[in-house]
Amino acid sequence: MGDPAGIGPEITALAWAALQHTTTHFFVIGDPDLYQTTCTQLELPPVQLIHAPEQCASRFATGLPVLPLALSQPVRLGTPSPVHANMVIQSIKMAVEFCQTAQAAAIVTNPIAKSVLYQAGFTHPGHTEFLGELAETFADWPAPKGPIMMLCGGGLRVALASVHVSLADVPAQITTERVVHAAQVLHHALQQDFAIATPRIALCALNPHAGEDGAMGSEERDILNPLAQVLRAQDIDISNAIAADTLFREENRRTFDAALAMYHDQGLIPVKTLDFHGGTNVTLGLPFVRVSPDHGTGFDIAGKGLARADSLIAAIKLAQQLAAARNLSS
Repeated sequence: MGDPAGIGPEITALAWAALQHTTTHFFVIGDPDLYQTTCTQLELPPVQLIHAPEQCASRFATGLPVLPLALSQPVRLGTPSPVHANMVIQSIKMAVEFCQTAQAAAIVTNPIAKSVLYQAGFTHPGHTEFLGELAETFADWPAPKGPIMMLCGGGLRVALASVHVSLADVPAQITTERVVHAAQVLHHALQQDFAIATPRIALCALNPHAGEDGAMGSEERDILNPLAQVLRAQDIDISNAIAADTLFREENRRTFDAALAMYHDQGLIPVKTLDFHGGTNVTLGLPFVRVSPDHGTGFDIAGKGLARADSLIAAIKLAQQLAAARNLSS
């Protein structure tokens, strides 16, 4: 359900309205009263209360299916509170369990407010890292293991070698082991989930001008280009480090299936520039499918009728596509 005080309830109801007459079925784990209030405000049909995932498909055309997880206190839209944190976390755990028991084919997560969860003792940088921990409970988690974050939108797929760290800490994250692992997970996911038999990966440089032979940084010369050579010896089609200011121009985008960026904004800026409203976030290398919208909780617009569901709709559709590629069903 994501943070219940954000735009999650609204965009979930809007996504149901957009997909009501399609074969893309989903249910939300959350507080029925909150979703009923949201649907009433949006002039949508009453929610459909379900008590097991298998009830979703038969009721989807009638109203938004809600599997109940009641909140202990009413929600004030736009005002996040740590009092809801345990239920937010519980909804994530329940979603993983439904996938583990094959009751659901994929997980789509609404945005969370990490600072709010931290106040309640949450110790993970975000969804991605928490899902990686939950994946440890799966008996079959094939290598190469994630989690690795990848953003999709505007015709781009961009995975990240480092994620939620300070920019000052990024260089220490760019190690041979970390980048090789990220590239291996990306390569495998492009084959398994996106049906690309021989993926082409563009390696993004860390420094301006790709370090310019060490004049502007040595990571490309000493780490990135040598590891790219190692990966190519493993039959992974990956370039040497390419300067980020030219990598994402239109002509270059035709030459690769995905890029591996070195840090968060380096990868997210091009995706969000090309498709701000419809971008999605995919977690690679998990034993289950997880996708999310590529935006935050939107506390400032929650409950004001301004939220757009484009990204959530795209995430739900992509989750269905990836589940089909893995031959998952529910």
